[in-house]
Amino acid sequence: MNIVCVGAGPAGLYFAICTKLRNPAHRITIVERNREGVSFGWGFGFWDDVLDMLYANDPVTARQVEAATGLWDGIEVHIGGRPTAYLGGYGLSMGRQRLLDILVARARELDIELQFERTVNDLSEFADADLIVSGDGINSGLRTRWADDFGTTVESGRNKYLWLGTYKVFDAFRYIFEQTPAGWIWLHCYYLDAGRSTCIVECPPETWRGLGFDELGPKECLAELERIFSKHLDGHELISQMHDVDTASWLQGKQVSNTTWYKDNVVLLGDAAHSTHFSVGSGTRLAIGDSVALAEKVDEYGADVTLALKAYDAERRPVLEDVQRQALASMRFLEKVPENMELDSVQFAYAISTRLGSRGAKWRYYLHLATQVRALRSLRLKLTAMRRSRRVRARASMR
Repeated sequence: MNIVCVGAGPAGLYFAICTKLRNPAHRITIVERNREGVSFGWGFGFWDDVLDMLYANDPVTARQVEAATGLWDGIEVHIGGRPTAYLGGYGLSMGRQRLLDILVARARELDIELQFERTVNDLSEFADADLIVSGDGINSGLRTRWADDFGTTVESGRNKYLWLGTYKVFDAFRYIFEQTPAGWIWLHCYYLDAGRSTCIVECPPETWRGLGFDELGPKECLAELERIFSKHLDGHELISQMHDVDTASWLQGKQVSNTTWYKDNVVLLGDAAHSTHFSVGSGTRLAIGDSVALAEKVDEYGADVTLALKAYDAERRPVLEDVQRQALASMRFLEKVPENMELDSVQFAYAISTRLGSRGAKWRYYLHLATQVRALRSLRLKLTAMRRSRRVRARASMR
């Protein structure tokens, strides 16, 4: 089969790898508009289930990803000068460029052709392709071109956010809320890799305009944010990837949905098919899951591309609908942060932990209260570390 993947992001690269491993006879070409080694974005947050999927499909890639993976342990909620509140949990992370480097190298090992600095303007360029995979991200040009056929809808968020980095190491995930004369503004911070952390700034549009971020250049914007969050950065600078523009690259939440993920022999993958708010940290997990599922269906149905794409759509859509529901709930919760600031730190932290839906069993609330006690919090972290260690040992048998 002749397969063309548009976009050399994690979704397209990993689909190509999984598909080539299942059938080395496939001819697979990946086309990317940017030059090699150029990436926008700081990194990925994920959980053990992503590493489990990687080991189940390609242990070679999985070993390299695991070796480059960072860890944050526990969640802290800081609200101005109020007492810190605590939540349990942990997460994994790694730099975006490091992940892409691993996947590109693996693709080349498998004789997958990569063409960088090539923009796709017309699919007639690939008239001989049996399958065209659109993995070109949330602003997918292919999806936009046939938005009516895919049934594309976009639900926009209200808040502004800015993705930054810092060399301040955050061992725990931190929510940091500060009140300014213009209103509330906050950080989502977690350890990334190699002594770096990710800091995502978020605020309502009123705060954003009131602080002048609609007019400030990148340097002035970072200086103001460093001043606001100085006591948490411990003298470390905030780092932006945008150095040659007049204004900082502020974004708004955007949830993309499609009523179908395929048209003829063109199929959507990863963020091109669906997107979720950054606050649920599911983008990488969903992209890898899409890649595996599509590779399995292509292998199962062979030359019958229509049946393969139909089966892929049917299998993945229920998974995505649930995650997108949770992501939308999280986005809307964060839009109401100023309204909930009358809660004390412990109650607000619990609201954060239950923002995705049902509050669940009552014992979870009592566990939350217990987590505020230092000795019990330490015990909870130790138990979490033990469970994580068992997961790591289980993966070791797959190496």
